[in-house]
Amino acid sequence: MTPDLDLSTAVWRKSRKSSTNGGCVEVANLGHAYALRDSKNPDGPVLVFTPEEWDCFLDGAEKGEFRQL
Repeated sequence: MTPDLDLSTAVWRKSRKSSTNGGCVEVANLGHAYALRDSKNPDGPVLVFTPEEWDCFLDGAEKGEFRQL
C-alpha cells in the first residue's frame, strides 16, 4: 500500500457474482485512482492503479485476455 494514500473513506465494493466463501477482491474508486484488495484481508496490501491502467485492465477482462486455457 502507498504510505501516503488515505483509504479510510474509501467505499469498497465487490462483484454481485462473487462467491460466499470470501475468495474475491474488492475495488474502490478513489477519484484519481482505483484501489484493489483481497476481501479476506481488508487490512492487508492494496494495489493502486491510475485511471488509464484500470481502463486497460477492464478492456483486457472484457476481451477475455485473462482466461486460463
